[in-house]
Amino acid sequence: MLNKLKKITGMALFLPIFCMVLVMTVNIIYDVASGNFAFNFFTISIRNGVLYGRLIDILNRGSEIAILAVGMTLVVSASAGTDISVGSVMSLAASFCCMLLAGYGVSSTNDLAVPLLVGVLAGILMGCLCGAFNGFLVAYLNVQPMVATLILFSAARAIGLLLCNNLIVYVRNDSFKFFGGYTGFMPTPIIIAAICVAVMMVLLKKTALGLYIQSVGINKKASRIAGLNSSKIIFVCYVVCGLAAGIAGIVGASRISSADSNNIGLNYELDAILAVALGGNSLGGGKFNLAGSIIGAYTIQAITTTLYALGVSSDVAPVYKAIIVLIIVTIQAPPFKAYMKRMSAKRALAKGGATA
Repeated sequence: MLNKLKKITGMALFLPIFCMVLVMTVNIIYDVASGNFAFNFFTISIRNGVLYGRLIDILNRGSEIAILAVGMTLVVSASAGTDISVGSVMSLAASFCCMLLAGYGVSSTNDLAVPLLVGVLAGILMGCLCGAFNGFLVAYLNVQPMVATLILFSAARAIGLLLCNNLIVYVRNDSFKFFGGYTGFMPTPIIIAAICVAVMMVLLKKTALGLYIQSVGINKKASRIAGLNSSKIIFVCYVVCGLAAGIAGIVGASRISSADSNNIGLNYELDAILAVALGGNSLGGGKFNLAGSIIGAYTIQAITTTLYALGVSSDVAPVYKAIIVLIIVTIQAPPFKAYMKRMSAKRALAKGGATA
């Protein structure tokens, strides 16, 4: 029995699945205590021709975090560091896109100044350029990841404001609303997130990129000696992270039909990092599990939704997330793991002595 329990708890996806089940259990208890249907959390219906339900809302609202988690997972694995600029890069990509679509100096428009595809691709390209900037500092100048990404964390939103002439630019065009709206009865952000995850998983599974990233993360010098271009691999990971931030920025701007540089992607970098940690990935780099990060991203959104349902204000919610991060980091810490192994060995020894 004990061996089976160890095998289950040792699975790569145990931590994210356990956390998700725990959040669902809290929702069930809350619904029962409120006199509602016990499984109200899982109820999905169609209202006004679109899917409706708490699960759909979590999948919809958590799409940006899931997209960011894809890039953050690669960055953490390859560089043993985090990209704290992704939220600000989201804002910059959204601002650049909306500025082009509306025209410089225009605060609100119903007509597009440039084709929609041009504006969207330009916003995504801006995200890639930001990722390339971060990647160059980390991979080729050996700047610490947090220090390197701190530059755009501080500057990207200000640059977005400058591009928008210090205005909140509204793009009230139905075609632009598509990315944050609905495709048939399904929320479009869910589809976009699913495509991003599927493409990255296929790329990691069908090519050697995943193996290269993990090798560099485990030992950068040894990977270089083995013939891998460690700097280039780290650089590519940051570009992918910037690409993910650009896509998430377009989705975020489309939701509100505007570029609110001060609020789009605010604190999303923290949720993206937490998603990676909650997914059972080590923040020290090396091996990673992308599926775990995606589950972690939606678990975070489920936690946020649950906290709001329990009456916790948005100002206090980060405190609970900080507690979760503290618990996860403690569980992953080598001294804690060593302590648990020693305790397990002592129990096994004591059991053997008692049997004898």
